[in-house]
Amino acid sequence: MVDEQQPKLRIRRQGKVNVVELEDRKILEELLIAQLGEQLGSLVDAEAEPRLVLDFKKVEHLSSAALGILITLDKQVKGRRGKLALANIQPQIYEVFKITRLNKLFSIQDTADAAVQALA
Repeated sequence: MVDEQQPKLRIRRQGKVNVVELEDRKILEELLIAQLGEQLGSLVDAEAEPRLVLDFKKVEHLSSAALGILITLDKQVKGRRGKLALANIQPQIYEVFKITRLNKLFSIQDTADAAVQALA
C-alpha cells in the first residue's frame, strides 16, 4: 500500500544538530500527524543525545494534535538527555503556543540558525 500523504520533511545535519524542515503548509490530519510523530521519534531514537531543531518556516496551520506530538517529542528528547528547539514559527501559530503556555516549554527561536546556536 502506497501512502502519498507522508509528511514531507527535509532533514539536514548542522554540526551535531539535526535540522528538520517541515515542508507541509498544513499539519492538521491525524494520519499525517501520527506519521510525523513516528518519523521524528525514530530520528530521536537514532542518537544517544539527540539535538533537534524543528523549522516551521513553511507551516501555516497546526492542529492541537500536532502540539501533542511536539510535547511527546520533547519528552523523548529530554529522556535521552538531548535538546529540542523550534524555529520560524508563524505569528498566528505562535499565538497558540502563548495561549497554551507551550512557549514556556519549548526553546523557540526566530531562525533555524539561532536555534542551532541555542543547542550548541
